[in-house]
Amino acid sequence: MSTLVQPVVAVPVRKALIRTFFWLVSIALVGWLGFWASRALTTAKAPVIPTAKVRRGDLSLALTARAELRGGAPETLTAPMIGGEQHITSMLKSGDSVKPGDVVVELNTSEQEFKLKEAESDLAEAEQHLLQAKAQSAADTEEDAYAWSKAKSDVKLAELDVRRNPILAAIVARQNDLALAAARDKLAQLEHNIGNRQTTNKASIAIQEAARTKALEAIKTAHQNIESMTLKAHHAGYVSIKPTDPNMISPGMVIPPLQVGDTVRPGLAIAEIPDLDKWEVAARMDEMDRGHVALNDKVDLTVIALPGRKFHGHVNNLGGTAGSFWDRHFECKIALDDPVPELRPGMSAIVVMTTDELRNVLWIPAQALFEADGRTFVYTRSGKSFVAQDVKLVRRNETRAVIDGLVEGQEVALSNPLETDKKKAAAANPLQSVQR
Repeated sequence: MSTLVQPVVAVPVRKALIRTFFWLVSIALVGWLGFWASRALTTAKAPVIPTAKVRRGDLSLALTARAELRGGAPETLTAPMIGGEQHITSMLKSGDSVKPGDVVVELNTSEQEFKLKEAESDLAEAEQHLLQAKAQSAADTEEDAYAWSKAKSDVKLAELDVRRNPILAAIVARQNDLALAAARDKLAQLEHNIGNRQTTNKASIAIQEAARTKALEAIKTAHQNIESMTLKAHHAGYVSIKPTDPNMISPGMVIPPLQVGDTVRPGLAIAEIPDLDKWEVAARMDEMDRGHVALNDKVDLTVIALPGRKFHGHVNNLGGTAGSFWDRHFECKIALDDPVPELRPGMSAIVVMTTDELRNVLWIPAQALFEADGRTFVYTRSGKSFVAQDVKLVRRNETRAVIDGLVEGQEVALSNPLETDKKKAAAANPLQSVQR
């Protein structure tokens, strides 16, 4: 009986021991993992500060910028300088090719056509008034000629009567004298009136001729305005539609181009037609580089769509500075000296300008130079830490800075050690960092 009970009791005990062993191993493993995880969180490795050494030697400073290929010497089509609102009724699209004489933009001419009809009506009225004034002047001239001839005849008759006075009675002679004086007064008054009437008629005719001339000028102006509201290309090229408002400058904002139906103000540039025989590249450059770029500076170019080919050019225009105070920039236009038929408008390019060749100078990587509170300084190594040291900036570009105030071989930090210390403190106390 006892031999049968022993195996039955031994099997549950063995299973319990095995289960307990696995539980103990699992708890030990979890504890070991928790220990090392806690140690990794609390004793994180401090970030390494990258450094570089101050070097001395000859240095070529170059400016690099992205650019866009355009046709050179663009013809700008602008809204004519006439009063009133101008609306775009038809327009080609950007990229459309044109030949000399092709219509690019048409503006609404309704207002100018109304002014033309008004001017034509004024001209017809002025011509009618002019004809009336000339007819009236002619009639007055005929009437005055007859009246003057009659008054002259009356004077001669009165003079004949006066000649007979010696043989006539005194009373009759006196009457003849009075009649002669009256005839002469009438003739003098008539001549005076004729002169005034002629002056008045000439003035009336001049007024109507001035009105006619004014109407003719108004008609001529209306025709010129209507013609000027059809903008045509003067040379072959492609169309580039201008933005709706080039004065709107906002980071990240895309300004849409003008389109049919938009209202344009007089003098606003609507489209450009670059000359494909004169290629140029437009580069957007930082304001601080303006003093290092001059007209006719040589430029090396690489067109992204034509890899492996080098192009050359020279600076031919420096635009005005624009942009917000935190992103001041200017447009630098570069004439391409060696164009090829494969070039197309809008292609992207990389331009490189060698601005200075400096001899025997001290230089450091540009990211090692810091500016704050009107100071220019670097962080130099002092033992296991870094200290700020003021330096004089001579020249800089995107990658290198020429400085005075350091010694060749000094080690400088390429990042701000203060920021690195903050990261180190956050790593040493991650719970506090999370709470913050």
